[in-house]
Amino acid sequence: QVQLVESGGGLVQAGGSLRLSCAASGRTFSSYTIGWFRQAPGKEREFVARIGWTAVSTYYGDSVKGRFTISRDNAKNTAYLQMNSLKPEDTAVYYCAAKLRGDYDTWGQGTQVTVSS
Repeated sequence: QVQLVESGGGLVQAGGSLRLSCAASGRTFSSYTIGWFRQAPGKEREFVARIGWTAVSTYYGDSVKGRFTISRDNAKNTAYLQMNSLKPEDTAVYYCAAKLRGDYDTWGQGTQVTVSS
């Protein structure tokens, strides 16, 4: 099983960009589907994006399509979330998660993203 650590969060102005990283331990990272989720205060957790183990298959939530890009580098055991054209409503704690199948069963600790208007 992998363990996940997110990084790259911070404070950015609206219209700016950030790249989040999700570093994984374990030799089987390449076998996992990786997802990014976010949760804003007082709101439910929201799906952001996912990438399959081959990195060919990607899928995005409607609110981030065209602005965010998910990618992975299996040689580095790391997944990324490039976030462009950020909006204040993107402010949230961002989590990466991993699964082999079914539900995501491994989660990172989260990284805060704050977008100022």
